[in-house]
Amino acid sequence: MTIEQFDIRMYDGEKLSSEVSDIIREIPVEIILNDKRIVTIACTGIHLKELAVGFLRSEGMIESLEDIEEIAVSDEKGRVRISTKKVDEPSISMKTIASSGSRGSRIDEISMRALESDITLSTDHVLKLMKGLLESSKIHSATHGTHCSALADGDGILVSREDIGRHNTVDMLGGYLLLAGIDSSDKIIVTTGRVSSEIVAKVWKMGIPVIISHSAPTSRAITLSEDAGITVIGYVKGRKMRVYSHGGRVIVK
Repeated sequence: MTIEQFDIRMYDGEKLSSEVSDIIREIPVEIILNDKRIVTIACTGIHLKELAVGFLRSEGMIESLEDIEEIAVSDEKGRVRISTKKVDEPSISMKTIASSGSRGSRIDEISMRALESDITLSTDHVLKLMKGLLESSKIHSATHGTHCSALADGDGILVSREDIGRHNTVDMLGGYLLLAGIDSSDKIIVTTGRVSSEIVAKVWKMGIPVIISHSAPTSRAITLSEDAGITVIGYVKGRKMRVYSHGGRVIVK
């Protein structure tokens, strides 16, 4: 169950009253790579296979599905074990990631090439995608305690993922792409969360040329997205939006 219930007291502007409230679950999940604990991530505990694969890919520990020999998920123990064909010493130290999701994702900006894409988006399609994302956020509607991100294309949203950490939702989508063998060159990431440089780095490694957010990017995210060839569209609310980088892909329609 992703939702737990707690007795709380609710103030309605006039009085305090007792109420049962739906609260999003938070659990620690260990990722074990080649019998070595790499990280413990605070998360909701769903889509753990995607989360683990996406995280390892974003950290550069795996590059393709062919790198993976075995994946074993233990929901009861909160653990994902992954074995790879090549056994290299992990490039990050063991750590615990809080639900804020900050993890210092690294990217070699010198070796990474800017994404080249002919993708264009109409303003109407951007608004449609954000509307679809918000409507798909069922857990958030119940608890108000999650972020949601979705994978989309020119037709609409393909799949969405929710979690307490916005980084987790993007890693889940990265894992989904890798495990399903989906071409990412014409895809779009739509998210409710703030776009940090870490989020841009993850999306860059996934090979996706567009990020659409309900929130806003950081200054570093804008600079990195310019280098990465990624269009960042933020603050998509109502009928308005702000295009922060590679705006030539966005047309009014």
